[in-house]
Amino acid sequence: MSKELAALRQNYALNALSASDVSPDPMAQFGHWFDEAIDSKVLEPNAFSLATANLEGRPSARTVLLKGFDHKGFVFFTNYESRKGNELDVNPQAAMLFTWLDLQRQIRIEGSIEKISMEESLDYFQSRPIESQIGAWASPQSRPITSREVLEKNQVAIKEKYRGVEKLPLPPFWGGYRLVPLWFEFWQGRESRLHDRVVCSPKEGGWEIGRLAP
Repeated sequence: MSKELAALRQNYALNALSASDVSPDPMAQFGHWFDEAIDSKVLEPNAFSLATANLEGRPSARTVLLKGFDHKGFVFFTNYESRKGNELDVNPQAAMLFTWLDLQRQIRIEGSIEKISMEESLDYFQSRPIESQIGAWASPQSRPITSREVLEKNQVAIKEKYRGVEKLPLPPFWGGYRLVPLWFEFWQGRESRLHDRVVCSPKEGGWEIGRLAP
């Protein structure tokens, strides 16, 4: 083991978190912390790790961008034919992890997955920059390609096909998912690695708030 790597560590002492600090509505608590991340100029505050698994239980994870959240859940977009899309089709459960190291905070969320409506997906898709719309059409996401030139040729072909068009049609293989939360953990770094971990689990009529050992 590298001694230099083993010695890497940060002391977390910015803040504290008790169960009484957390809103009885974990979506409201998420919104509060998310706003603080934005106000603190955290780089890509809406970036999160999305973990999925196939039917054999083999997990995979990648970074995705959150594009909306409300009382119904958390919305993100992707190619439905990608690896995550295929895994979510057969095993519609997922976990999200937001890591805001500048604030010494993490939020973990677990829940079930559902597709949003085609109309919602179309509205978002056509709000994207035109180059991003073209990119979605041009990339056979997660499938093997022989070289980058494949993508570039696809991009040129799509540009030519839709020359002069500002809003491309929605690809039939692309759209949004919503994670419906079933569990939250709000994590605040503390000194001596005795971090604060407050969890929210569903109960009849609301949420039960508790604490986990770090």
